[in-house]
Amino acid sequence: MAARCPYFTAEESARGIRPGESPAAALRRILAEPGAHQAPCCYDALAARLVERAGFPIGFMSGFCVSAARLGLPDVGLISYGEMVDQGRLITEAVSIPIIGDGDNGYGNSMNIKRTIKGYINAGFAAIMLEDQVSPKACGHTSGRKVVPREEAIMHIKAAVDARNESGSDLVIIGRTDSRQAISLDEALCRAKAFADAGADVLLIDALASVEEMKAFCAIAPKVPKMVNMIEGGRTPVLPPEELAKIGYSLVIYSVSLLGASIRAMQDALVGIKDNGVPPPSIMPSFNELKDTLGFDRYYKEDKQYQLLVSYYTMFIFLNYSFNNEYYYVNSMQFPNHMIFS
Repeated sequence: MAARCPYFTAEESARGIRPGESPAAALRRILAEPGAHQAPCCYDALAARLVERAGFPIGFMSGFCVSAARLGLPDVGLISYGEMVDQGRLITEAVSIPIIGDGDNGYGNSMNIKRTIKGYINAGFAAIMLEDQVSPKACGHTSGRKVVPREEAIMHIKAAVDARNESGSDLVIIGRTDSRQAISLDEALCRAKAFADAGADVLLIDALASVEEMKAFCAIAPKVPKMVNMIEGGRTPVLPPEELAKIGYSLVIYSVSLLGASIRAMQDALVGIKDNGVPPPSIMPSFNELKDTLGFDRYYKEDKQYQLLVSYYTMFIFLNYSFNNEYYYVNSMQFPNHMIFS
């Protein structure tokens, strides 16, 4: 499937979605390159633009952050399939880098999962992450999580693969298990291997608790890329990408970093406005920087060329109209009107 068309043409970047390339193909190309590729969370179109402008090759739409930004509510299964697809479409249209979509637990049984897959494809995602939690699901680094039986979780991955194939898409399917906390590390390793056998393109065991556990995970299904979720203050050790690459990871997502930084910056700004009438200068970009981030200059530059074209076109119509009127006047002096239009 062809890539979605962003609002603006892609800025110079060899690592974004190339002309004629699908988002999934771009993601697969990036993951084939050495290293642990970083994908910060982008919970709305503006955050996605910032991720792209910062030079990251991939973005990740986190359900945790979309629930927070769109609903102002915790990630406990309250955000719906429709809301996630709608948010994802806005995000993918805003950038020219591949976006990974958080598909939560697929929003139901295997048939629901097939619908979710096709909806995420149509929304322009490069990949979908599917987890094996029961409904209502919860954030992966919180307590009290439960998972569906292993056989059911495997069938969910198979349904996702079938839906992807039926659509003629190359969507990347990320199989995630939360069974490390819900059951045991051995169960999580077994499920991850089974997800790979069922056709998952990337694997994630969420909330691994040590470097040793991370190494054990990366040792299974060695040909399938592994993903890690870096949550500041979460259960998994937060490591630099170079070290994660040595462990065996190909993809690193940062689920809450931008949301947390945004909340803190807004809180500081509100305190500054309340106390002094203005936010602290250290957290405020200039107005020109704001306009540049949102693309005002690019818009006006592009708009100007069409204004010139419109002017030339208007002049052409005016001259053509004047010529035709003169032709009609000259001919009307010599011939009856009915002969002029015959």
